[in-house]
Amino acid sequence: MKILPWAGNSIFPVLCNTLLAWRKSAPDTRDLPWRDEPTPYHVWISEIMLQQTRAAVVRAYYLRFLDALPTIADLAACDDDALMKLWQGLGYYSRARNLKRAAEAIVREHSGQLPSDFDALLALPGIGRYTASAIASFAYGQPRPAVDGNFLRVAARVTANGIDIAKDASKRALEAALAPSYPTGRDAGYLNEAFMDLGATICLPNGAPLCHTCPAARLCLAHDRGTEQDYPVKAALKARRKESRTVLILSCGDRIAIRKRPAKGLLAGLWEYPNIDGKLTKRAVREQLTAEGFRVRSIMPLPPARHIFSHIEWELTGWAVSVAERNESPLLAAESDANAPSALLWVRREELAAAYSIPAAFGYFTPQ
Repeated sequence: MKILPWAGNSIFPVLCNTLLAWRKSAPDTRDLPWRDEPTPYHVWISEIMLQQTRAAVVRAYYLRFLDALPTIADLAACDDDALMKLWQGLGYYSRARNLKRAAEAIVREHSGQLPSDFDALLALPGIGRYTASAIASFAYGQPRPAVDGNFLRVAARVTANGIDIAKDASKRALEAALAPSYPTGRDAGYLNEAFMDLGATICLPNGAPLCHTCPAARLCLAHDRGTEQDYPVKAALKARRKESRTVLILSCGDRIAIRKRPAKGLLAGLWEYPNIDGKLTKRAVREQLTAEGFRVRSIMPLPPARHIFSHIEWELTGWAVSVAERNESPLLAAESDANAPSALLWVRREELAAAYSIPAAFGYFTPQ
């Protein structure tokens, strides 16, 4: 498969003009609320939420988030637990933590307003080149290609290029190749939307693209050759590490035990149900809890589950355990371990649903 540089490709100016005309002439049928009012704050929040998450899922979260935190100052001042509760279900919680860190920096260094300078945007926590380009183009009308997976897929197919799109160098090279063809003002945002919409609805990532409806079909070398599904090329991901964990739904009367995860590492600082490394039997669970001072009344099995992170796969065993009295033992966490989970917190069932964010990795075992 021949690999070509992006730069100097004569297709790009024609492609940009074609997609811009398509976006401006066709009705926007995707019903994405962040497009209705593309202020810098709204664009920023939507783009962070859209990382690793489908637009259909993001919509409700976006509206709820802005209703609770309508300004950057509100975000900067938000309590951490309240922020995590707003984010619950979106996953990749480091995105929410970086949002708050960036909001604090914006209030402190930019008078509460997202900067329009590209390098100043890049200096903020959690904002990379794609997000900075999206804010610069959608909110400030700057000619910045917001190169994401949709861009790369469209460009690779149109040019029949076998370049590895997973490499940062490929993304930076495509930015540079497209930039001379980019307009300013609202059209900069429209062109980015055109690439995104084409990739999301027509030039699909899995399965056959819908070439018969594509405005760029006549330009597309892969389509002309019938090789659309040979592109894009992406290096194979490393195999996920597999881990086994036993999750305990500990109840005492109307209260459920939760604890806060360590401040660093996977799901850092979030609330979780107590859990233990390995796949524990009913007998082992009883022995462990008894050794830590619990008086166990009953243990019932819960359906097993599996949760996949980007680099780890958890095989989860669950047990519903009723105990006679509350105990604050953090379970298997040595007091001298600075990175240990917190002591158990016993909360009422209604409090758990209303105030505490439990990651989806533990949501398979929601208390009844």
